[in-house]
Amino acid sequence: MDTNLLENFDRWKEFLGEQVDKAQAMGMSKERITDVASKMGSFLSDKVDPKNPQERLLKQLWDAGSPDEQHTLAGLMVKMTDKAH
Repeated sequence: MDTNLLENFDRWKEFLGEQVDKAQAMGMSKERITDVASKMGSFLSDKVDPKNPQERLLKQLWDAGSPDEQHTLAGLMVKMTDKAH
């Protein structure tokens, strides 16, 4: 993954949207995509230092949330980047 991607939130959203589109084209369900996004969110929260204010806010929300709330946040991120919603 291009490290510059994490420095620009709009580029990150575009990248995530492209990945959601690819997953849907492969027949992956919205719930499965959200599950994967939730796992990715946990990884990013634990391993990646936020590079911009939007990522810092997402990390704070993620860290404050319960597992169910984190899953909801992941679903909202997927929905926000899904061009077909």
